[in-house]
Amino acid sequence: MNFENKIDVIVVGGGPAGIAAAITVARGGGKVVLIERGKFSGSKNVFGGAIYTQPTKEIFPDFEKTAPLERRNVEHKYAILDKEDSTIVSYRKNKDYEYGSYTVIRAKFDRWMAEEAKKEGVYIVEETVVKELIVREKKVIGVKTELEDYYADVVVLADGVNSLLAKSIGLREDIQTKDVALSVKEVIKLDREKINDRFNISDDEGCIYEIFGGPMLGMLGLGFMYTNKDSVSIGFGLTLNELVEHEIKPYEMLDKLKSHPTIAPLIKGGELLEYSAHLIPEGGFKKLPRLYSDGVLIAGDAAMLVNNLHWEGTNLALISGKLAGETILIALKEKDFSASMLSRYQKKLENSFVLKDLKTYKDLMDVMHNRKDAFLEYYLKKINAFFEMFTAVDSIPKRKKYLDFIKSIFTDRKFAELGKDAYNIIKLLWSIFK
Repeated sequence: MNFENKIDVIVVGGGPAGIAAAITVARGGGKVVLIERGKFSGSKNVFGGAIYTQPTKEIFPDFEKTAPLERRNVEHKYAILDKEDSTIVSYRKNKDYEYGSYTVIRAKFDRWMAEEAKKEGVYIVEETVVKELIVREKKVIGVKTELEDYYADVVVLADGVNSLLAKSIGLREDIQTKDVALSVKEVIKLDREKINDRFNISDDEGCIYEIFGGPMLGMLGLGFMYTNKDSVSIGFGLTLNELVEHEIKPYEMLDKLKSHPTIAPLIKGGELLEYSAHLIPEGGFKKLPRLYSDGVLIAGDAAMLVNNLHWEGTNLALISGKLAGETILIALKEKDFSASMLSRYQKKLENSFVLKDLKTYKDLMDVMHNRKDAFLEYYLKKINAFFEMFTAVDSIPKRKKYLDFIKSIFTDRKFAELGKDAYNIIKLLWSIFK
């Protein structure tokens, strides 16, 4: 192609997936233009948020020395909330952990990643929106922006969950409301000393809360809390169909979460710094779009690559971007940009943990949608009820209390419903271990 503005690769989107793809191609000798709609990479990117050590090192081996990190997470807490009480399970690993995570502020971290990409030769075009893809003879050959057209051998779509570009060329269908969640988050300023004291951590240590129930009881949604250097991020994610069905105002739901007796003391006296919201793909393995076509690949959230059970997204984005970049380098060497050549990207993903993990949990979302009243309400309440019974000192014989608790499981819930619960647990375990 003898077009003006012709480049080897165009990447749309300056988040982890886009930057990983761009930097991988650039390190391999390819010429890359990355187009970011925000003022800078990270200016419009939102997450909970933690980045994971091992996958980040695959792209940036020395990131711990130079990246703008907040805290190294040493403790994970899993909090099950009822209206007033809670059960909290905690895991802590104090020493440096190769497979752990760091909290980061995306506006700082993504900007740092973009600067690292520039050092490798990636040309970044900011404050520019890609309006549509240029397609000739069913092959993607470039992009149209509001300013000019750019042409390339391969275009990588890393433009987020609501990728209209992928939809425009038939790689994905309309997203159903049950397959995407709205995540709403506040960043609350707190003195470092208060954070350390309330979360039982030291200056550079971080704590993550993963929150079940509370105002989200019976709904397909989870809450989260992350400690930064001098602030706390708190929020929740709830599927769009839940928001519509229950006529929920997101900020009211967040206020209820913040006011829960277990959560409120942790953020008491804090100052609101930021309120943000973004969409998260929740469909899982069964809702993946087609990941490649002639002249185009899809990575990160645009490819619906999120492991919602393990709260993993940035790692899947980074690795999918890297694998996309590696595939493109082969295509550049062979001068073959057909769907057949680019299908190697899919194979790389299938051989990696990315699609293996998503396939492991392929039935999870179906089970959660069908049995949310059981697994996201009834049994959560039962866990708290058990510990209320177990810790009560009331002069009632322990044997009687245990038998009454077991009996209540069968009297509170119909046998037919218990049977359905058991069937779905077996179904989920079978899909995981088969």
